[in-house]
Amino acid sequence: MSIAILTSGGDCAGMNPAIKHFVDYCFYNNVQPYFIYDGLEGLIDGNIRKAVHEDVAGIMHEGGTKIRSSRSKRFFEYAYREQAYNNLKEHGIDKLVILGGDGSFRALDQFYKDFGVQFVGVPATIDNDIFGTDYCLGVDTALNMIRSATDAIRDTSASFRRGCVVETMGRDCGYLALVSAITCGAEVCIIPELPYDLENLGKKLKSQLRHGRRYIVCIVAEGTKQTQNIVNWLEHDVGIETRATILGHTQRGGNPTVHDRLMAIEFVTNAVDTLLSNASHDGLVVVYKNAKFEFVTIDYVNSNKYQIKAHLTKLAKSMVE
Repeated sequence: MSIAILTSGGDCAGMNPAIKHFVDYCFYNNVQPYFIYDGLEGLIDGNIRKAVHEDVAGIMHEGGTKIRSSRSKRFFEYAYREQAYNNLKEHGIDKLVILGGDGSFRALDQFYKDFGVQFVGVPATIDNDIFGTDYCLGVDTALNMIRSATDAIRDTSASFRRGCVVETMGRDCGYLALVSAITCGAEVCIIPELPYDLENLGKKLKSQLRHGRRYIVCIVAEGTKQTQNIVNWLEHDVGIETRATILGHTQRGGNPTVHDRLMAIEFVTNAVDTLLSNASHDGLVVVYKNAKFEFVTIDYVNSNKYQIKAHLTKLAKSMVE
């Protein structure tokens, strides 16, 4: 039996620990591991080779993905999927582990329906926006990157009596911004999931400035598209000089945290064990739900939209009104 691993879509810290453990765990189980380089594009182009221990030595601490990633429009055309399948047949590969998001899982689900190649998906996206799992690989590292940047920005903002607006990634999901705002002690949190009252917030902040506040920290999710508006509001309505910092792709890099490394190992262990069980199943995603690992179908993942848990949004109440 041979199993291949690929990473698809946006990269994230935790992918390399997952790749390393995949190789080590396959050899432990007397299974030949393969790498598919460059994601779905590499699967189409036949960029596939056997993995050895030397490939993964010393990558546990590295961010990104050693086997690289891609997004592929071609894979949604049957002729290219057939080409990808023939590439797998040439190497005797009949099972796949894919690290990615819901779009990547949908692509391989169609691949399974076409050719019967079993796979298990591992949710890996800093956006943490995949329905059915409480946690996606890479989130903890991204949060720590945001925390480090926000703490540093606060230092300089306090020195100059400034406001700072920090824009986080997350597509249309405000998870990163929300958790960062809570844990960094922000005064304002702007996310798609919560309405906010700038008039009331402005009154509160102006009162605090009159009574000695030296800075204001605002965390804004990119999906709101409100970063510049919040800067303008702070400067013109609240009356404090303000700087904006867009963290961008710094949030996707960096050394994986201990938590992301451990989660990577547990996700991959569950994925490989399931593929080795010889049980017949459609495409599955290994998820982390209510503090335990379990498996759900692709249809389930696609059946609803991820929602931030209510107890977290409740914690942000003072930052939106």
